[in-house]
Amino acid sequence: MSYYGSSSSGGRSGRRVDYGRTYVVRPKGRHLATIVWLHGLGDNGASWSQLLDSLPLPNIKWICPTAATRPVAAFGGFPCTAWFDVEDTSIDGRDDIEGLDASAAHIANLLSSEPSDVKLGIGGFSMGATVALHSVACYAHGKFTSGIPYPITLNAVISLSGWLPCSRTLRSKMESSHIATRRAASLPILLCHGRVDEVVTYRNGERSAEILRSSGFSNLIFKPYNGLGHYTIPEEMDDLWKWLSSTLGLNRSR
Repeated sequence: MSYYGSSSSGGRSGRRVDYGRTYVVRPKGRHLATIVWLHGLGDNGASWSQLLDSLPLPNIKWICPTAATRPVAAFGGFPCTAWFDVEDTSIDGRDDIEGLDASAAHIANLLSSEPSDVKLGIGGFSMGATVALHSVACYAHGKFTSGIPYPITLNAVISLSGWLPCSRTLRSKMESSHIATRRAASLPILLCHGRVDEVVTYRNGERSAEILRSSGFSNLIFKPYNGLGHYTIPEEMDDLWKWLSSTLGLNRSR
């Protein structure tokens, strides 16, 4: 495992965003896919990099960035690592579109320098999953909410215990473009959610899947877990690696 130092980039407003350390788990076999994995609120890339390193996926390179530290409305303005500002961890909450776009652009930038024959994916937990789902809409639509072109092709997206942002406008956005409809139908998405999640309620996960499906994202699997709260368990990680292996065609190569 290795890491890059912190990096920064300007958002649409030109506001500088200073990201924390990025941890990289190199593939142990032939490099066939690269996935950026996004942590939850107040966490960092290190904890997830260790867990992902333990999965039997030798052909995947994992990039685990750390979000910038910023004031978070949900904590009364107290600063912590966050991919965007959040008040309410729900599908009906206010969307920090500028923060979502800035994080989605940072991730696309991390993936844009990968080899052209490597498949690309984004996954995350909690608010990290929410940025992954924002990236889904940006990829299908071909541009960020700001109108700047989305630069990469996605082959797989994973959301663990997350919620869909900008859900109220997704369907009309998708219906306005034939290219978006085609991209949406072909993008494999895995959503996993605990039935007793006390932070992002199960209904938010379920509704996120319903809205994505009704917006044309038909290649989607929604997996519920009985007794699971706002964390991950070995059963969920088993489902994740099996789904990735099958979706990206990794079983055929070592």
